Amino acid sequence: MKKTLDIKKLVLLNMPYILLGLFATNFGEAWRMAQGADASEKFLSLVAVLPGTLQSFWPSLHPLDLLVGLCCGAGLRLAVYLKSKNAKKYRHGLEYGSARWGTREDIAPYVDPVFQNNVILTKTESLTMNSRPKDPKTARNKNVLVIGGSGSGKTRFWLKPNLMQMHSSYVVTDPKGTILVECGKMLQRGAPKLAKDGKPMKDKHGKVIYEPYRIKVLNTINFKKSMHYNPFAYIHSEKDILKLVTTLIANTKGEGKAGDDFWVKAETLLYCALIGYIHYEAPVEEQNFSTLIEFINAMEVREDDEEFKNPVDLMFDALEAEKPNHFAVRQYKKYKLAAGKTAKSNLISCGARLAPFDIKELRDLTAYDELELDTLGEKKTALFIRQENPSLHHCLAVNFQVLERNPDLGLPLRHASSQSGKKKWQYLFQAVFHCIYNLLDKKFFPFSCFQIEISLSAVVAVKIIH
Repeated sequence: MKKTLDIKKLVLLNMPYILLGLFATNFGEAWRMAQGADASEKFLSLVAVLPGTLQSFWPSLHPLDLLVGLCCGAGLRLAVYLKSKNAKKYRHGLEYGSARWGTREDIAPYVDPVFQNNVILTKTESLTMNSRPKDPKTARNKNVLVIGGSGSGKTRFWLKPNLMQMHSSYVVTDPKGTILVECGKMLQRGAPKLAKDGKPMKDKHGKVIYEPYRIKVLNTINFKKSMHYNPFAYIHSEKDILKLVTTLIANTKGEGKAGDDFWVKAETLLYCALIGYIHYEAPVEEQNFSTLIEFINAMEVREDDEEFKNPVDLMFDALEAEKPNHFAVRQYKKYKLAAGKTAKSNLISCGARLAPFDIKELRDLTAYDELELDTLGEKKTALFIRQENPSLHHCLAVNFQVLERNPDLGLPLRHASSQSGKKKWQYLFQAVFHCIYNLLDKKFFPFSCFQIEISLSAVVAVKIIH
């Protein structure tokens, strides 16, 4: 039916040119009937013959006349086409812009028919969490920026309703500690488990089956209310060691300008060497920041005795004798190129940087891991992070460095798509940063989060000036 309509439309659009071509066959007939030995005589005769041929509206069917008509009709159609292609496009009445308020019809293609599968933006607008909609033109990232003054409803009217959707795993920064208290029970119960037809599943007694969330808490204000978090538990390769060190340095530099690049690089070498030794050689229960601090404390340096070896030097000498190409050995040998005075200054810098970890509560917090960050995409999880101390921003930063890790290193992802081969999360993932201005750092957010379909939502409080 559609093909028939297209043919009909094509014929109607070109009908004027067809009629003109048929009428132009009369010119071909007049030229053919004109007498003359040369072109000038033939043209004079054409002027006399032409009125007679034009008296009849019926076209001539002589092959030569039809050829003339075809050339005339096709030539005019080509001229009109070229003119339209080169014509300037005027937008009359839109000289001052075409922006307008959107309507229900404008947002409709971006909304999922199932309400629970959307990010709620306003009372009437929402955005599907499906990153591969049927119409690719409607595909959008799910990153949201919420700006409002105190009491404007950023938490009550935006954050909480989106948590109630329960379509994803969540990481939520909770500065006041109230979001966990108010939404924890709801998430612990979870959302109804849906069957293939989209209806809630029920057990044999007719009760609705729910998918409970795993509740994880990282509280760096009240350590007694926090679960244990150990970044060392997520190290799987040399690349992960370097990533942990880079994140640690970037988020513990304090306020003001960054330190001299020489000292930062020297610290990086030492951290890589020590963490590499801990990861590859130490027992699992000793792979934490407490062991790293003990290594730093044991590294005595004597400026007047370059040959002096501290216990850590002896450990690396023994490791080098056994495994000369060990990652930690190679990094430590580069670090030991520094003179005694330089090494001592570097150790002081390392001790100052790791000072926040050298308190009993934080040593206990990082002794082992309970957060299981590498399973956030495998099971529905809600991680609540409460922190106000800027020196501990690395805790949150390392979280996302873990999520950014290469899928080949064990990140739990769904089976690869048969079309593109691209791996995806088993569950959608959404991170909500409340009071994000306390967490800003140019290296804080891993840009590849957007590539592995992690959506980021930033909530910013501003002062209202009356």
